[in-house]
Amino acid sequence: MSDHSWAQLSNELLIVALVVYANALLLTAAASFLRIDDEERRTVIGTVGYRVTILAVVAHFGADLSRGFAAHRVPWGNMYEFTMTGSLIVAATYVILRPRLKLAWMGPFVALFVLAALVVDKTVLYTPVLTVSDSLHSYWLVVHVVALALATGAFTLGGIASVMYLLKVRQPESTGWLSRVPTLPTLDRTAYRIQAFGFVLWTFGALIAGPIWAHEAWGSYWNWDPKEVWAFITWVVYAGYLHARATAGWRGRNAAILAIVGLATLWFNFIGINYFFGGDSQHSYYKPAALEARTP
Repeated sequence: MSDHSWAQLSNELLIVALVVYANALLLTAAASFLRIDDEERRTVIGTVGYRVTILAVVAHFGADLSRGFAAHRVPWGNMYEFTMTGSLIVAATYVILRPRLKLAWMGPFVALFVLAALVVDKTVLYTPVLTVSDSLHSYWLVVHVVALALATGAFTLGGIASVMYLLKVRQPESTGWLSRVPTLPTLDRTAYRIQAFGFVLWTFGALIAGPIWAHEAWGSYWNWDPKEVWAFITWVVYAGYLHARATAGWRGRNAAILAIVGLATLWFNFIGINYFFGGDSQHSYYKPAALEARTP
């Protein structure tokens, strides 16, 4: 297949993924929020929603893979590609962890998050396949971005659990859909386990692989680049979260608030820095004078 054909296939599969995620959202939301007296029926609807989510992830992966074939590189050279890849990792992380951590209640929130990300990606962030700077062609960049993308997926799921904790703590004896959300100790423990895993990946990706790549690309391990600074701020917040739990006995509400602050710094780094400091960042990957559109 030609590069143009791969790019077209990626676009079409992403539309398919959008439609399937929308159906997954409807099914998982029905299982979580509708008043269904028959719990067995609710479970069946939720299971179908989970399987539809898996189908959406497969289509999403196909779109991401096709984009990579069209670009002849890993698809994370711009906001469009990284949003597509990052949201895929969020969804795939949920699909993998759902049976192990009993995260069925999280299904509609993950589907809504990924669906919203892809709608913005398709309508606002879309970018044709372009030539990227030489700094993107590095083994350490692959390690750096994979680690941070996986950490982002973990932090996002942990953040959802933390938000649910804050909602439920206000109504611990709640009825309705909140009654189907796990208990407060379970939410607190789930958020902690997921975010501890994400912290390990973030530490390796941001503070080890990232500086090694920066030295290869720019001759310096640390350049006070806006994204480097905010990646470090994110690390500090999550380090504080884990440290506070281990030494000060922070649990529950305080820990959930701190985790949400960490997630806010992460997504500001991902989105806000590109818009407010994009021109000053070495993480602007395109060559301004040599943009070469290889496929429409």
